[in-house]
Amino acid sequence: MNTVIFRTAAPILAALMLVFSVFVLLRGHNEPGGGFIGGLIGASALAIYGIAMGVEETRKALKVHPITLAGFGVVMAAISGFISLAFDVPFLTGLWWIFDFDGSEVALSTPLIFDLGVYAVVVGAVGTIALALEADEGGD
Repeated sequence: MNTVIFRTAAPILAALMLVFSVFVLLRGHNEPGGGFIGGLIGASALAIYGIAMGVEETRKALKVHPITLAGFGVVMAAISGFISLAFDVPFLTGLWWIFDFDGSEVALSTPLIFDLGVYAVVVGAVGTIALALEADEGGD
């Protein structure tokens, strides 16, 4: 698809989709959402950007190959499980740390680390597939 309207709107739409995917990622565990659905929204943003701008331009914008992002996500998800073993509780047991930040409490947890890993795996894997399919079709 090579229309001026789509090439103009795609970067804005992709940016909005990436912001929304992070919102969905961070609201997981308390409400519907989480790493998987947030990752699918993020990968869809990559696909839209890739269709509009081309595969090479999308890879330049990413700075990191998507499959590397997927591998990093697997490592993050595994680390979230091993953190619980360090505290002598079963593998993948949820642990929370509460920090006081400017008068408000900020909670960090191993489920959040796991969700970040799942997000990276989904964006990386689906992004790799989408860019490979677009490269085959577009002749890049």
